Amino acid sequence: MGCAPSIHVSHSGVIYCRDSEESNSPHQTTTISQGTATLHGLFVKTDAADSIPSVLAYQSRQPPPSAAPRRKERRESGGASTRSRTPHCCSVEAETQTSSSSVKASTTEVQVGPMRLTQYPIQVLLVFAKEDNQSNGFWWACDRAGYRCNIAWTPESALECFLDKHQEIIVIDHRNSRYFDAEDICRSIRAVEPSEHAVILAVVPHISADQEETSVLPLLDAGFDRQFMENSSVTACYNELVQIEHGEVRSHFKLRACNAVFTALDHCQEAVEITSEDHVIQYVNPAFERMMGYRKGELIGKELTELPKSDKNCADLLDNINTFIKKGKEWQGVYYAKRKSGDSIQQHVKITPVIGQGGKIRHFVSLKRLHCTNENNKQVYKSHHEEKYTGDNSQSESNSYKCKNRRKDSVDVKSITSQSSDAPSLQTRRYSSMARIHSMTIEAPITKVINIINAAQENSPITVAEALDRVLEILRTTELYSPQLGTKDEDPHTSDLVGGLMTDGLRRLSGNEYVFSKNMNLSHSHLPVPNTINDVPPCIAQLLDNEESWDFNIFELEAVTNKRPLVYLGLKVFARFGVSEFLNCSEVTLRAWLQVIEANYHSSNSYHNSTHAADVLHATAFFLGKERVKGSLDHLDEVAALIAATIHDVDHPGRTNSFLCNAGSELAVLYNDTAVLESHHTALAFQLTTKDSKCNIFKNIDRNRYRTLRQAIIDMVLATEMTKHFEHVNKFVNSINKPMACEETSPHSEGSDTECTANIKNFPDNQTLIKRMMIKCADVANPCRPLELCIEWAGRISEEYFAQTDEEKRQGLPVVMPVFDRNTCSIPKSQISFIDYFITDMFDAWDAFAHLPVLMQHLANNYKHWKTLDDLKCKSLRLPSENIN
Repeated sequence: MGCAPSIHVSHSGVIYCRDSEESNSPHQTTTISQGTATLHGLFVKTDAADSIPSVLAYQSRQPPPSAAPRRKERRESGGASTRSRTPHCCSVEAETQTSSSSVKASTTEVQVGPMRLTQYPIQVLLVFAKEDNQSNGFWWACDRAGYRCNIAWTPESALECFLDKHQEIIVIDHRNSRYFDAEDICRSIRAVEPSEHAVILAVVPHISADQEETSVLPLLDAGFDRQFMENSSVTACYNELVQIEHGEVRSHFKLRACNAVFTALDHCQEAVEITSEDHVIQYVNPAFERMMGYRKGELIGKELTELPKSDKNCADLLDNINTFIKKGKEWQGVYYAKRKSGDSIQQHVKITPVIGQGGKIRHFVSLKRLHCTNENNKQVYKSHHEEKYTGDNSQSESNSYKCKNRRKDSVDVKSITSQSSDAPSLQTRRYSSMARIHSMTIEAPITKVINIINAAQENSPITVAEALDRVLEILRTTELYSPQLGTKDEDPHTSDLVGGLMTDGLRRLSGNEYVFSKNMNLSHSHLPVPNTINDVPPCIAQLLDNEESWDFNIFELEAVTNKRPLVYLGLKVFARFGVSEFLNCSEVTLRAWLQVIEANYHSSNSYHNSTHAADVLHATAFFLGKERVKGSLDHLDEVAALIAATIHDVDHPGRTNSFLCNAGSELAVLYNDTAVLESHHTALAFQLTTKDSKCNIFKNIDRNRYRTLRQAIIDMVLATEMTKHFEHVNKFVNSINKPMACEETSPHSEGSDTECTANIKNFPDNQTLIKRMMIKCADVANPCRPLELCIEWAGRISEEYFAQTDEEKRQGLPVVMPVFDRNTCSIPKSQISFIDYFITDMFDAWDAFAHLPVLMQHLANNYKHWKTLDDLKCKSLRLPSENIN
């Protein structure tokens, strides 16, 4: 071939490889679709079209008789070579290469007893640190044998490739430990489940005639199946691979086919029992467990003689059975067996001897089914299912008729009432009441689901009915999305965080009441006349130039604004998002509103002050700037989110909801111990806004828009309440993440962000979930900030919790979070617990939607920082000797 082949990618994603010198020959063009390519002379190292750009390579028709050139020539070739005797990779960075053999490999028919199987072409994984004669020898041997071959250059890519392809043969270079440890690679592959049926070959160095051959036992201990003495001859490599295929690989293939047989046995309605020649139980299927009342673990490994026997059998029946089966004959007849409960049941049994190793009987297979002439047997399968309904037979009958006669969403009232015509009048009225309940037109969706499951239970097997019972128990709970929290004795930090943030506390029966120390002043006459945004001092304006960056330092803004960062950041952010234009209010009104809101944040709080509000506003604005978030929300949603972030903690007392409930505060009484602070924040914010026209940013919008905007703001602020944390996260994952993942991986979807966000906009409920998730993440984004900011926030929130614990002790209130004692608390441990329990899953879900690599990197770095401190038993924010720039 005088010229290098050319590669063309069509609009449909199909890749064509053409030899430019023979471009007129149709046999020199290869079309590769998703799946396997059919090759005509060209050697394509890939198995799927989507992986072609990084691993595609090509080769001439004939394999090399000798060693291939060095990899250096690959680099020089730039992805195309005129050499005719070397496999080249067109991507130097690729850690794996894939070949599809130039020999058309056909499937093989394999017989396993009466079962006929189809064995597809063998896949081989070569693991070599560098290309040499030996790797090329195996490569071309795979080509000659018609195997699909991958080659990995690093341990990581080897494991990744194996997990993806599940190759039957793995060849690992064991000649030189300078590049990687072959035994470690073998162990890592053996540690994963698919390797059970893989044959791993170690390529060991050639030894001279005067050297003593080393033992193969260390290789076997590492997980290798056999060794191959270094020999780069293609024929030698080919012979080795073919022997493995017809030996171990074929045997493993037959063993894997047994999975289908066991699956059939597990779903078989007949009870199946397999014993050894000594009558030791080796296997029972679920039908056997149901029939006999035992669990599999109670039977496997026991001799049949250890199980209770029924006294209803003839005295010599067992001897007669043994006489038959020991001669290799099949026995069948009626036999009484004793269940675990002690009841005797009559079975129709067939016992078949199975010939095994040495031509001797090695197993007995028993098939058992209930003998239907015995009335007691009819109760065995259904008794366990029916005992759940014996207390209310009428309900069982009602469900049965409901299943048979239900219309679209209700039961047939006439059919139910007519069936009970002979019953007492009270029972008749009960049936009628049940019918009316199930035919109500206001039936909730969850009720419909429960009714469908109830109907499905009627004719289901016992195991399915039991599983559905468990489903119904879960569905009838009030908290469908909140996890069931176990005891956290081993992690008191997590326990205290859960208790302090996710509960409303313990009620205190004394007359002790907590009253805010700060008097709320709703008058705004003391506020200075607002200036325009152009009057912002230069030092502040310079800081705000960087406000669109995630690494924006809010504490620097706090310092230069004399603890008034919310007004200045709010003006800048609101102007960027056109809030004044949307609300049709002046900049003067907007600034007056920001001043009022900031004045009602407590600067005495170490954490819940206007700096925290400004930080949450900054994070919200950052999220709104992400492409997928922006495309999913309307302008009204953006304005609502920014306002909600600004007011979400206004007038926060620096104490948790649990504290307020325990103290019997006025707010806790007012809001019935439910979302106390969050309800107060929203209510007060709207009071402050509408009380004075000078700061009423809503005064110029129409009533309908105001109501929609108000509802969105309230919903977002209430979402920051932590008792609903897992509900919001799980709803987001199930309603946003999972459908988008399915859409992106669907073969019929182009997976564009525009299409995904357009679908979200069609469902307002999804927009609500996104807004809730956004403000939740913005509210607790401290662990995702740069390390110095993260450390500062950790210190501030810890100080606020310390102060609460001090006050709880002074007032004799229950201590909600005992670990937050300033004398004993480990701040690193508290941060680790908070990240593990609340942050990681939520930000994984939010990142999957909004794509936030910078945040996730900060989170990983900060977590590592806290873990380091914790490992060193350091309870402070940083090591004494640590000096972080």
